[in-house]
Amino acid sequence: MRKIPVVAALVAVPLVALAAPATAGAAGTGNATVSILHAVPDLPVDVYANGNEVVGDFTPGTLTDPLQLPAGSYDLAVFPAGADPATAQPAISANDVTVPGGANITVVAHLSATGAPTLTPFVNSPADLAAGEAELTVRHTAAAPAVDVRAGGTAVLSGLTNPNEASVTVPAGTVSADVVLAGTSTVAIGPADLTLAEGAETIVYAWGSAEAGNLMLATQTINGDGSAPGGVPSGEAGLADGVSPWVAGAGVLLLAGAGATVLRARTRVTAGR
Repeated sequence: MRKIPVVAALVAVPLVALAAPATAGAAGTGNATVSILHAVPDLPVDVYANGNEVVGDFTPGTLTDPLQLPAGSYDLAVFPAGADPATAQPAISANDVTVPGGANITVVAHLSATGAPTLTPFVNSPADLAAGEAELTVRHTAAAPAVDVRAGGTAVLSGLTNPNEASVTVPAGTVSADVVLAGTSTVAIGPADLTLAEGAETIVYAWGSAEAGNLMLATQTINGDGSAPGGVPSGEAGLADGVSPWVAGAGVLLLAGAGATVLRARTRVTAGR
């Protein structure tokens, strides 16, 4: 899968406020529902689109509310927070970045498995759930190798790697979940109690860096109709004492140019039926 540049993750939602028109093209027509999670530790930035500042001092751990973004293309630039764009060079820039219409997307600016800042867009598409069921989706966006996700001490999602996701259908309710090194019982994050709403998709993002000892969790809930009522970033998520720095298990993700397709394959399994 190809990915749009990191800068798109940081500016997509605020673009709706720009006066400069976007040109619809390969993105199609209509709007996209876009949420942004800034999950790169210690990297506040100022974001510009079409020459206008649209976000100032965008801080790590921020998950925006979902907004409607017109499909089209944009010229984007990211500067270190507080830099003067008249004299400073942008840290990242991209022209003619295409934003597709008609999708519900959460774009995550995060660290790759090797610790490099990168972008992954995820499509939010809740499963067709029966009465009493909920969907738990885990998205691995931390600088860390493969992990297993356990619910009540039993692995329900196994071998998840950055920047992938997996989903499981479970009975609605509260579940005690933790994250362990793949194939082991070594706890890396948690345990934490998750409330899984009936008929909704609860998304858990693991982000940060295992080596730096700043692993975090963020959560987002998507209703069964595809709308996203909100997201709640959380603080440090119980990095287990005595866990040595993890060895990175994947290469640096390639950043594609304008017109990239924001689609990601999802693995679904069913549990608790």
